[in-house]
Amino acid sequence: MTAKLVRETLWDYLVISIGVLIYCMGWTSLFIPNGLSSGGLTGLCTIVQYATNNLIPMSFSYFIVNAVLIIGGTFILGKGFGFKTIYAIILSSLCLAILPRYEAHLAIYFDEKIFVAIVAGLAEAVGIGMIIAKGGSTGGTDIIALVVNKFYTLSIGRIYLITDLFIIFSIVFLPGKTISDMMYGYVSMVTFSFAIDWVTMGPKSTYQILVISKHYEDIADGIIKLDRGVTALNSVGWFSKQESKVLLIVVRRYYYQQIVNLIHTIDPKAFVSVSKTSTVYGEGFEEIKTGLKGIKKVENKEE
Repeated sequence: MTAKLVRETLWDYLVISIGVLIYCMGWTSLFIPNGLSSGGLTGLCTIVQYATNNLIPMSFSYFIVNAVLIIGGTFILGKGFGFKTIYAIILSSLCLAILPRYEAHLAIYFDEKIFVAIVAGLAEAVGIGMIIAKGGSTGGTDIIALVVNKFYTLSIGRIYLITDLFIIFSIVFLPGKTISDMMYGYVSMVTFSFAIDWVTMGPKSTYQILVISKHYEDIADGIIKLDRGVTALNSVGWFSKQESKVLLIVVRRYYYQQIVNLIHTIDPKAFVSVSKTSTVYGEGFEEIKTGLKGIKKVENKEE
């Protein structure tokens, strides 16, 4: 490893570590001291902690469930998960176990719980955004979404929405919790959804990347190894009149930074154009939606 690569790797892990700390403090300093919860696996583990009166701490269930998901996900999806994700999960488990011990010094309270929900959602978004930007993940519903998406045509974004809605809704079944607690969870979920897009480069969740490089074969092979799709389009440089290939890559925001890092590593001088897309139809993305009325009209015309 070159000195530059070592510095870049250390920087990535430093940013991921800070992101994990911010993310965990959103839970241990805001959500839990105020008796609230939100979506995702961490939200589910928080509800388990509330339900068992702290007998099963969220740090324990968070680590165990993630370990099971990684093993099961690897078996079902046929691929391993990056070390950055494993590192983020382990560090998150440690932070969720250690930070509550200092709750008296770290807990933050507001007179109105809605401000707790908003600030906690923002903290989650900043932390997760930093982790995603450096190619990591906190696992949890990320893995569940990938597994479900393999067998069903539901988009990953829709799977996130469904799981979060049910996780937050379940808090109303706990003694002492009310519909207000559930609504605060939804406020936090919406805050997180908007903020995470802003943190990770804008409001769109999908990116179209065009790559022009002499090393397009190496880049394309590297992207395939990341289990992402790539299309090579014929091209002609009008100045040089030389034929080449332009790579077309369409990825969700979770994989954007990973793809860009790969391109930069192989060819730092590559020409890369990135466009935000509002909707992408096809395998792994959204389904083309056609109303039943529209279908009936077409059939009637044919008759």
